[in-house]
Amino acid sequence: MNSRREYELAFVGLKPGIHAYEYKITDRFFEAYQQQDFSDCQAEVKLFLEKNLGFMLLRFEVTGKLNVFCDRCGNPLPLDLWDEFHLIVKLVEDPELMNQEEEDPDVYYISRTESHLHLADWIYEFINLSIPVQRMCKEDEIGGPNCNPEVLAMLKKMDASASQVENPLWKGLEKFRNPE
Repeated sequence: MNSRREYELAFVGLKPGIHAYEYKITDRFFEAYQQQDFSDCQAEVKLFLEKNLGFMLLRFEVTGKLNVFCDRCGNPLPLDLWDEFHLIVKLVEDPELMNQEEEDPDVYYISRTESHLHLADWIYEFINLSIPVQRMCKEDEIGGPNCNPEVLAMLKKMDASASQVENPLWKGLEKFRNPE
């Protein structure tokens, strides 16, 4: 069985109403995509699909853990994932044109003749969006077991020396602060 097929959801036979699905996501899921900047992904994606006449409301709940590299010291940093995403899928005659014209990223169009939802790309996107852009320990955790003490010492030393050196590039700008 193709591993991508497990992320295809047949919605044609579903009765109107809410249907729940769960997906366990590991590093193996991301093999079909480019190299990721995280590892040891243990995520769970819960999908709540509300089927209506002509459209479906999808709610993805992403939870779990993964490891990233700290932006401050470069050591592996465990992160907890939690986020929620909503998507509206509408059934239309010309989905390609509608998807090109649609400005709302939370609305997606598929053909009325379509029978499956392809969830893999959405799951990929939502897990990546659940990871913070800035990946560092909280202020109260700096110097803790996940931090590299050598790098932190070097950063502190560089910060102290940078504050002592006066940059000649900025020297003449003081006169513009308070015009007389």
